[in-house]
Amino acid sequence: MKKRVLVTGGAGFIGSNFCNLNNNQYEIVALDNLFLGDPRNLNEGTTFIEGDACQKSDLESCGEKFDVVIHLAGTSSAPMFMDDGMAEGYINSVASFVRTIEFARKAGVKKFIYASTSSLYGNNPLPLVETQTVTPLNHYAATKFCYEHCAKCFYQVYPEMDIFGFRFMSVYGPNEEAKGQFANMISQFLWDIARDLPPVIYGDGEQFRDFTNVADIVQAMNLAINTPEGFGNKVYNIGRGDGTSFNDIFKTINTALDKSVAPIYIPNPVKEGYVRGQYADIDLIQKELGFDPKIELEEGIEALVKNLDKTKIKETSSDLIRHKFV
Repeated sequence: MKKRVLVTGGAGFIGSNFCNLNNNQYEIVALDNLFLGDPRNLNEGTTFIEGDACQKSDLESCGEKFDVVIHLAGTSSAPMFMDDGMAEGYINSVASFVRTIEFARKAGVKKFIYASTSSLYGNNPLPLVETQTVTPLNHYAATKFCYEHCAKCFYQVYPEMDIFGFRFMSVYGPNEEAKGQFANMISQFLWDIARDLPPVIYGDGEQFRDFTNVADIVQAMNLAINTPEGFGNKVYNIGRGDGTSFNDIFKTINTALDKSVAPIYIPNPVKEGYVRGQYADIDLIQKELGFDPKIELEEGIEALVKNLDKTKIKETSSDLIRHKFV
């Protein structure tokens, strides 16, 4: 019998990829308020419900019994907390997490999986290890810090439900168009270069990230789903374990598109808490879950180029794309 899985943020970037890669393996319900999601991201085989994970009634509309809940809803990047978005960002992020984990418990869920972030590490020494002390440098990271501590407290009271928090590195892949200016740098560079627009890069472009294909993120989630029960409350890094500079990403995309577009370099406007470089130590998730990243960076970028949906790109404002927070 197939496991029933609820995915909040299920029509968004990571959520839709999980659903599409697994809709023959699980019985999946995707809940999404469509702020950064799009039902067109979902293949046939997934039940889609438009609703908000902050609302108890919307969660309850998904059904009463699930084996697994994957929580990917909530404010998903630092720029969303800028200007007048700070208070709403906190409310949306924290409320959706608390509502969803409580719903999961009442629905008899055995595995609860949620998205944390590498942003917690800031400029910690490399490689980034789960045992390092973390001090959030921005509001977005602070909400994920809250997730992890809330999960720890929740598990102390309700140990019958295993909880997995994944500290995503820099995740890229298909179905990011609805995210616009909040999409990963790889997607934004690709959309710009495909239209012969010069992407904007802050600083000298030598800043680097642990760029990880979304298919490898889905692999880790599946490993967590299929662990024996009684695994506990865990937090893992998910990445490839190496860093790639923005300049190298830019060159790879130009090559894949057979283009020679030059970027625009501007002084970095981010004055506090800017992360120069990150890559993960993935020993823990490899040893405990058997995680093995499969998608090489060049392979992942070539797949994006091959499946470039120019119709979706046209629907995304070029002004939003080109003024990014990197």
